[in-house]
Amino acid sequence: MQMQDVSRRSFLKISAVGAGALALGSSSACAAQNAKDVKFDEEYDIVIIGTGFAGLAAAIKASGRGKKVLVLEKMGRAGGNSVINGGNMAAPMNKFQVAQGIKDSKELFIADAVKDGLGLNHTDLLGVMFDRSNDAVDLLTSCGAEFSDKLIFESGHSVARSLQSTNGSGSGYIQPMMGKLQNDPNVTIKTRTKFDDFIVDDSGRVVGVEAREEYKFDPKLFSDDLENKSGEKKSYKAKDGVLLASGGYGRDLWYRQIQDPRVVPSIDSTNHPGSSAGAMLAANRIGAFTLLTSWIQFLPYCSPDEKGFGAAVNFTNHCCNTYGLTVDPKTGKRFMDEHAGRKIKADACFKVIAESEKNDNYPVNVCDSQAVAARNPVYTSRPLEAGVVKKFDTLEELAKAYNLPLEPFLKTVADYNSYVKAGKDPEFGKVVDKLDGIDVSKPPFYASRTMPKVHHTMGGLEINTKAQVISSLTHEPIPGLWAAGEVTGGVHGASRLGTYAILDCMVFGMIAGETIGA
Repeated sequence: MQMQDVSRRSFLKISAVGAGALALGSSSACAAQNAKDVKFDEEYDIVIIGTGFAGLAAAIKASGRGKKVLVLEKMGRAGGNSVINGGNMAAPMNKFQVAQGIKDSKELFIADAVKDGLGLNHTDLLGVMFDRSNDAVDLLTSCGAEFSDKLIFESGHSVARSLQSTNGSGSGYIQPMMGKLQNDPNVTIKTRTKFDDFIVDDSGRVVGVEAREEYKFDPKLFSDDLENKSGEKKSYKAKDGVLLASGGYGRDLWYRQIQDPRVVPSIDSTNHPGSSAGAMLAANRIGAFTLLTSWIQFLPYCSPDEKGFGAAVNFTNHCCNTYGLTVDPKTGKRFMDEHAGRKIKADACFKVIAESEKNDNYPVNVCDSQAVAARNPVYTSRPLEAGVVKKFDTLEELAKAYNLPLEPFLKTVADYNSYVKAGKDPEFGKVVDKLDGIDVSKPPFYASRTMPKVHHTMGGLEINTKAQVISSLTHEPIPGLWAAGEVTGGVHGASRLGTYAILDCMVFGMIAGETIGA
């Protein structure tokens, strides 16, 4: 992994600007515009920043209470990271899980998350997610979202508990939610409108926001939040409160490298281009507490053969990592538990990738026709069409295509298949006893390459179980301010367990929509 690929002058220039902003945010609760100095352009009950799962869930719930809601989205389309993810959502005790007799519990749900989160999770928030999981499913269903009846046995989970959208994408949830809101007279959605700052009254209560309409995101800027001045300034009053549902900072080249100097600009991300820290830093300026911001999760299922999130993720994760194996192309051998959590697998993949001078010794994921048939067909068809997954009649052909040493590779596959048959993996401890006997033996065979990419920024604003943002100055909720989703920290600890994010966003978005102005 390259350690530095931006000029020191450029980096220090941005850092100097940002350091001032951070210092201001940590020391002052009066940095925002005071309401007595503002002439509001428009007035609403609730203002929501962001159109991902959290923001839309909140808008639906708030509108159902008769609230007049404004939703702001800085990009040209709604959805943020939510619309481009894999569409898999943890839903403990869902109807498919119950019907199949899969035993789950709040204790197991929390324990799985805490193991992957290295014990840094706020377990009270995880408990709320468990309690409200079926409410989240019901909300999505009421909007017209459709779920497959094939449960996902996600890596790091003890049991199969995750639902998948029928189209294999987060758009399978976002589009129905947007469809519901677009016909709602209580809700106004403005795209290309960038939130800049809060407006507070004399008591410090958040009573509105400053934003810019006709904003144009500029991908060429090193820090769009600091450098982009486009758009017309507007002030929106929020009589009941404001919800930050603005997402994480996976594409914020300045902020993510400040938090972890190893995450240099050339490192790719699964996030949409506008994923930045600006909204979170605005909350800092009025005293909001942040935590775990230096923990940045890499997604170990991405392909080096495509940019961003891409098409290969669900195939690699749910076909290969669940039912197949991953090998080091230099040795043809396995090097990790393919069903472990994301951090364990990403760290293992980076170690293999670094075995070459050019950091391009990309691990190869392998599965067979059984694995493909056991999952949503689009998981394989899409990356096949994109050319990032390849299909082979024999393992020999697969080995030749990826320059794998043939004999060690064939022995690795044979050994793995014997582990599946025996129900025990003596090498890496993979849960082969829970794979329904699916091994890597039935042609055709499928393969992809893996390169971890920046995926989820673990840190963010501290919230309580009511989604209220906590002040670093008073240790109490900041009046008028709520937050939900990836802009918050603590829920997932140091590393998020896969499929927990959608549930996190949905649950705390719903809670905010139910409680703001109640």
